[in-house]
Amino acid sequence: KGMPEASDKFGIFYQNLEDAGCDAKTTQKCMMLFQVGNLRGMLPILSDHRKGLLSTVRAGQKKIDCLDYLLYQIEKETI
Repeated sequence: KGMPEASDKFGIFYQNLEDAGCDAKTTQKCMMLFQVGNLRGMLPILSDHRKGLLSTVRAGQKKIDCLDYLLYQIEKETI
């Protein structure tokens, strides 16, 4: 199979942004940059989105750690 058509690349890129959880504003900015071929212009935008996702992951991990400690205390009956 050959190279994807431009419209296919556009659709695939859009879907990738959606799958990455980008909001409408971020998606719109990136799609505009994609259309004009300024892929590097997306780097700070997508990097910021990644930082936000990582922050959410870390917050979730902290909650899991607290829960694990609580479960451990209950199982050992040390509460």
